[in-house]
Amino acid sequence: MQIMNPRNFQDKVTDWLHRCFGGVIAEDQHERNFRFLEEALELVQTCGMSREDAKGLVDYVYGRPAGEKQQEVGGVMVTLAALCFAQGIDLGIAADSELKRIQGKIEEIRRKKLGKPHRAVPENGAVGSQPASPAGKQKP
Repeated sequence: MQIMNPRNFQDKVTDWLHRCFGGVIAEDQHERNFRFLEEALELVQTCGMSREDAKGLVDYVYGRPAGEKQQEVGGVMVTLAALCFAQGIDLGIAADSELKRIQGKIEEIRRKKLGKPHRAVPENGAVGSQPASPAGKQKP
């Protein structure tokens, strides 16, 4: 079993983010929120969660007061590890494998980012704001 060092992993991801997108996008909190939620939704979709259950959970979470960031990060890490256990996935191997995969695809990922939503996507699928330019800066 491979043991992942979370601090070392975070440093490697931060390095990759800066190389791939530059500091502006790497440090854009709004962008990071969108990308994290997108990946979390893709994971639970893959694990069998329905759209209706996901929407219901959004209403439940946003119906309560916001938590504290540090504690919520801990909760994400604990529940991700628990989900991986239940799904038979080695968290460390999955994380290291994905980082290795994306390190060799920087140009492809930059191109793919142009088509991703930056604001909420309405029912018709139209994106609410313009994508970032290839240089990594938001278009006016």
